[in-house]
Amino acid sequence: MHVNKKIAVVGSGLVGTLLAIYLKKLGHEVHVLDRSKDIRTIDFSGRSINLAMSTRGWRALENIGIADQVHAIGIPMNKRAIHIANQELKYQPYGMNSESIFSISRGGLNKLLIDIAEKEGVHFHFETRIWDVELATATLFTGESEFGAWQALQYDMVFGADGAFSRIRHRMQRQNRFNYSQHFLNTGYKELHIPADANGSHQLDKNSFHIWPRGEFMLIALPNLDGSFTCTLFMPFEGAISFEQLTNVQQVATFFETYFPDTKNLIPNLTHDFFKNPTSSLVTMQCYPWVYQDKIALIGDAAHAIVPFYGQGMNAGFEDVTVLAELIAQHNGDWQTILETYQQARKPNADAIAELSYRNHTEMSTKTADESFLLQKKIEQHFAKKYPEKWLPLYDRVTFSHDSYLSALQIGDKQNYIMQQVLQIPNIDAIWDSEIVEQTIISLLEK
Repeated sequence: MHVNKKIAVVGSGLVGTLLAIYLKKLGHEVHVLDRSKDIRTIDFSGRSINLAMSTRGWRALENIGIADQVHAIGIPMNKRAIHIANQELKYQPYGMNSESIFSISRGGLNKLLIDIAEKEGVHFHFETRIWDVELATATLFTGESEFGAWQALQYDMVFGADGAFSRIRHRMQRQNRFNYSQHFLNTGYKELHIPADANGSHQLDKNSFHIWPRGEFMLIALPNLDGSFTCTLFMPFEGAISFEQLTNVQQVATFFETYFPDTKNLIPNLTHDFFKNPTSSLVTMQCYPWVYQDKIALIGDAAHAIVPFYGQGMNAGFEDVTVLAELIAQHNGDWQTILETYQQARKPNADAIAELSYRNHTEMSTKTADESFLLQKKIEQHFAKKYPEKWLPLYDRVTFSHDSYLSALQIGDKQNYIMQQVLQIPNIDAIWDSEIVEQTIISLLEK
């Protein structure tokens, strides 16, 4: 039986705020608590990677009727633009049917979702620090400092949506048999900025995801509505070519002139932004269980933080919300079953997209400039268009379908094995679209 509950969502980020909207629409009393200031009152810049909204994310927004509002603040990108040193610009289309991912400002989307949530009646409590949680009673303890006086806040349920370094998960880690791991890449990232031109227009093709692949490091740029691009430099923290080697203005200028010469006139405030903006880290975090009885649940990055190289972090978190909402409808107030089924359904898929995201780092930074890889993609696209019932490329399966991440990983591994065999066919670069190649793929698929 459905009973309205008093629910706390800890974390006012994208996933937490979206979850709050869903829960409020179901009739619950919802409070969102966040240690930070209201993002609508601060300048959100300097350490962000633009979002790439795709099919899974759109479904979560469509289900509650707010997709159109988000479409209005996004820019469709239907291809990659590959900036290879000393070569002409190359384009790689994304979807089999001209699908697009959408570049959306993280801060802009977060502000919009909070506005929508407040209109629905969600209560926000910013600058509220959570120091501890009593799991069995869903009680949060807040206060000015960890060692000062605390106030107890009683709820029927608590959702931890407070990110990769979640305070709610930190408390759950003190349980017996709670598994937890985190892995930091040696690669960090720094935000840079390409402004609009004098007419307010984009200086690069605005419907492309721009990549400058350079092996161990790369630069990317995603468009914004104001004509600018948010750029991100990914590079090792230490090593021969790394952030630790760039300590002064001349070193940064020389580095960009050497490796990204076509950006010289695009990023006028390069050195200022480089030293103003922080160098941030990238972490994969995995844990289990995600829930405690019918009282506590982790969601989004608090349960499964991943690196950003597949553009699925937000999309995966939004899919958490979609699955949870479906289970709420199926199990009509039986929160014990809802939460247990939720974690069983989502955990394998969270692990799968974590693995795919980790692998895609290599694809973006190295393989997008590799002729053999480009030939493989061309063969896959040709075969998939001719035999759509037999082949859906991995990227399309992850980005433009609702197939599970786990099945995408498994099928993608089989497809890659097949393609490695195909690439060994003599003279493959000349006969890539021949019947011989097609029949080879079909025979390997049937094994």
